[in-house]
Amino acid sequence: MKLSSLQQYSVITANYWAFTLTDGALRILVVGHFHELGYSTLQIALLFLFYEFFGIITNLFGGWIGARYGLRLTLWIGTILQILALFMLIPVKENWSVIFSVSYVMLAQALSGVAKDLNKMSAKSAVKSIVPDSGENNQKQLFKWVSVLTGSKNALKGVGFFLGGLLYRLLGFNNAVGIMGLGLCLAFFLTLCLPKDSGKMKRKPIFKDLYSKSQGINILSSARFFLFGARDVWFVVALPVFLDISFGWDYLKIGLFLGGWIIIYGFFQVLAPLLRKVWGKNNSPTKTTVQFWGLILTFIPLFIAGALNGDKSLGPVIVIGLIIFGFIFAMNSSTHSYLILAYSDNERVSLNVGYYYMANAAGRLFGTLLSGLLFMLGKNATIGMQYCLYTSSILIFIAWLTSSKLPSYSSNSLN
Repeated sequence: MKLSSLQQYSVITANYWAFTLTDGALRILVVGHFHELGYSTLQIALLFLFYEFFGIITNLFGGWIGARYGLRLTLWIGTILQILALFMLIPVKENWSVIFSVSYVMLAQALSGVAKDLNKMSAKSAVKSIVPDSGENNQKQLFKWVSVLTGSKNALKGVGFFLGGLLYRLLGFNNAVGIMGLGLCLAFFLTLCLPKDSGKMKRKPIFKDLYSKSQGINILSSARFFLFGARDVWFVVALPVFLDISFGWDYLKIGLFLGGWIIIYGFFQVLAPLLRKVWGKNNSPTKTTVQFWGLILTFIPLFIAGALNGDKSLGPVIVIGLIIFGFIFAMNSSTHSYLILAYSDNERVSLNVGYYYMANAAGRLFGTLLSGLLFMLGKNATIGMQYCLYTSSILIFIAWLTSSKLPSYSSNSLN
């Protein structure tokens, strides 16, 4: 039975949602479990080293595999690898040596990193492959579907943070990862009905196609590196540990708080097309949209860092600062996610998206390692957090400078 475009989109989105729940939950489970075992923030950051590093490699070669053999295959491989990674973590024990424990979890996280980026590349590329290239109406439909897919994914990742904290409290680390692995097995069966040729190039891509990018793709990818490095430099490791040390929260509360932020962030992404209409912007986003939101975003971490000096109001500062940062970051990120597809044609979409998310993964790796290192260098939790926030502003500013060099874009003349 041949599925309609909407049916394909629904299947892809459902699988992406299920995968995202486990991805968000696993992150809070790993941070919480190993922080409570007494690991330093740098050691915890190292647990995600292979997760991000192999994501870089996966996005580069995964796009080529998708273009050559179809996106259904890469979606299948991504889901199966995440199931294996979750099952690998079931036997982790508290009495393992630090070296063995870190090495073993890094290996499982490597599989998870490959899985996450294969799944994301496949899902977003597949959306482009089922929407026709030409016409402003089709570009608006593409922006809407990408915003819904990306925004709902981030909202569910927030739910995953809460789910991870809840399962950690109720079941413990080992049982939690086992339950999530079984749940993802069910989501895998949804993808069996997808067409096998989705996203496949008519001409078999050759190896040099991995690096043959347009100016728009190269510049947007560079900006993405710094943008997501700027987010993860304070969000991934520093913020959860800061909430634990400064507020004495357990990891259920931390998971609920961070999950709530990601849900709100995802909600803003879903609303991005509607918000543009409310502001009288009836056309699809352009390079000036990225530059506008990027410039505003540069100052938000600076304000939060400065406000943290008055430590009696740490709670409101973090809450209000995160909401403002989340809104502006969401508008910027959703425009990025649209433009990478708009700069691509259907033939090369998985190659371009893979290359773009390779830069995204590299930025996350850079930000994650900096997060653990800078927080550890601070004399106390507040100073460590401020170091991370100041660095975030610097990285956002570099992303803004990079995006200012984007070529002109028109929905009628794709680069």
